[in-house]
Amino acid sequence: MSLTDQKKYTPPEKDELYDLLSNHRRRYVIHFCKQADGALTLSDLAEMVAAREQDKSVAELTSAERKRVYTSLQQTHLNRLADAGMIEYDGDEIELTDDAAALDVYLDVVPEGSIPWGVYYLGLSALSFVVLSGIWIGFVPTETVPALGWAAIIVAVFLASSVAQVIQSRRYRLGDMDEPP
Repeated sequence: MSLTDQKKYTPPEKDELYDLLSNHRRRYVIHFCKQADGALTLSDLAEMVAAREQDKSVAELTSAERKRVYTSLQQTHLNRLADAGMIEYDGDEIELTDDAAALDVYLDVVPEGSIPWGVYYLGLSALSFVVLSGIWIGFVPTETVPALGWAAIIVAVFLASSVAQVIQSRRYRLGDMDEPP
């Protein structure tokens, strides 16, 4: 971007980011660019996206499958990502910009069949409330484990859960997995 372009550039609004990410090809572009050590050529990127879409290896793709994705990326998707400041695209080479890091918060992937973390923490909080209420009314014995010990156990469970959430969130971030979801 030139200096005058930088002055005109404003980061995309949340709705624009959701619109950008609403298309699977643009998500695939971001995923494969995040995995690349440097810039990708349009041809290589089109092959990776087509292979993912067709659930084939790059070697198994037909020229029509490659060309269809290549044309779509060139005419639509790369321009949209470049206009939003997420990639630098000079006609043949594509690379993520530093602004693409703003997408990370929108790109966390929740594995199918998993319990949402908010529901998990709500259940853990309810269980903690029941245990602490039981200690307060004398229902939970404090002879073997003192009240402070129960509190320490609850804090340890919340700490372990938080660590597990951070690890899972990093593992399932778009671009950090082998295959895009």
